[in-house]
Amino acid sequence: MHIGILAAAACAAVVTLAPAALAESQVERGRYLAHIMDCGGCHNTGAFTPQPNLETPLSGSTIGFEIPGMGVFYPPNLTPDEETGLGKWSDAEIITAFTTGVRPDGRQLSPAMPWVSYAHINAADAEALVAYLRSLKPVKHQVPGPFAATDKPTAPYFSVVVPK
Repeated sequence: MHIGILAAAACAAVVTLAPAALAESQVERGRYLAHIMDCGGCHNTGAFTPQPNLETPLSGSTIGFEIPGMGVFYPPNLTPDEETGLGKWSDAEIITAFTTGVRPDGRQLSPAMPWVSYAHINAADAEALVAYLRSLKPVKHQVPGPFAATDKPTAPYFSVVVPK
C-alpha cells in the first residue's frame, strides 16, 4: 500500500514539474528548430568555409549552389532587414516559403532548399521559427544572384554534378 502511494506521489510530482521543465519561449523554440533544421549550414555568411560568421546569424551566404540547367542560387538573408532580408515579408509568407518552396513573388526556391522536408513542420513550430527569425538583429546584406543557367555568377559557388 505504501509503495502505491509513493508511486502515485512520484507520478504527480513528475506531471506537475514536467511543464515547467519543458517551458520555453516561442523564440527559444524557434532558435532550437533553426539549429536542428541547420538553417545556418547554408544561410550564414561564410557557412561553407572553415570560419562562418556567427556574429550575424542567418544573414545570407556569398557562396552559392549551381544546379545544372537551372543556374546558381545563393542562400538569402533571413534576418528582418527590410531591404535585403525578410523584414517586409508577412509571417504567412515566410512559412509558405519554407514549407512550399514558393516566395511571395511566386519564384520557386532552389532545389537545394529542403522545403519538402520542412513541409511537415506543425503550425506551432512554424510560428516559433518565424518568431526566432523576427528576433534576429536586422543585417543589411544583399547576397549575389540568383543567376540563370546562361548568366555568369559574380561570386563563388559549388557545382552539383549529375552523373550521365
